[in-house]
Amino acid sequence: MTVHDEPVPIAPVGALLGEGPVWVEREQALWWVDVEGRAVFRWREGDGVRRFATPLRVSALAPAAKGGFVAATEYGFYHADPEQGLFHPIVDPEAHLPHNRFNDGKVDRAGRFWAGTMHDRGEGEHGRFYRLDPDLSWVELDAGYRITNGPAFSADGRSVWHTDSARRTIYVSQVTDGGALADKRVFARFDESQGVPDGMTVDAENCLWVAFWDGWCVRRLSPAGDILQSIRLPVQRPTSVAFGGPALDRLFVTSARIQLSPEELAAQPLAGALFMTAVGVRGLTERLFG
Repeated sequence: MTVHDEPVPIAPVGALLGEGPVWVEREQALWWVDVEGRAVFRWREGDGVRRFATPLRVSALAPAAKGGFVAATEYGFYHADPEQGLFHPIVDPEAHLPHNRFNDGKVDRAGRFWAGTMHDRGEGEHGRFYRLDPDLSWVELDAGYRITNGPAFSADGRSVWHTDSARRTIYVSQVTDGGALADKRVFARFDESQGVPDGMTVDAENCLWVAFWDGWCVRRLSPAGDILQSIRLPVQRPTSVAFGGPALDRLFVTSARIQLSPEELAAQPLAGALFMTAVGVRGLTERLFG
């Protein structure tokens, strides 16, 4: 891949709510979703972009060891094979909460899928974090969130960063041997001028990369929570980040165009695009579910 100092729009797909980028090593491809556009995308160098329609809103994908993906959706956890158009339900932990949907999700270093929920309009403290295990059992990990985001796991898997975007707050917790949360504390808070912390990932130096909705940027935070680096983007609403490429030395950034005015869209025609940039550090190999 060509090294770029500035973020380059490699897939100007105009996603309403682009989210959930994940590098799938076995395909050497970057997958991501458009939650509100009911679509999944795949980008591979030399092949360009393919779009796959989804029958429901998919908010996060994670490649599974047995093939395909495990997905977080508006109706709980699903098995997904977007290329074949196959989506099969696993379990919906919040079937009793019809106004909730899943949001962001990632696989931890032990191969378990963590994902959080939120009220569809971001109202109230109805969001929770869940863990889906390889045997397809699940457990509720934490509650009391407005808009869950993250999670992202340290290299050793013993720490997890997770966010309540509505509170502009990133938390960090310890992950116990059994996969529960412990010693939750505030990692970083941000004011309105800085934007809203959204999706995130961890690099090989155990620093946290965070997309800032309404912040026009991606920031790198130290293990102590200090801002080390900021990368400006030509879009108001970056949503999430993932490392990828053969050497895991490219940072991919998804973005959104939802709820932007015609004037705002005219000023940022790349809103909803997927961007790629070199940031001088590598990411971590993501585990497969199961």
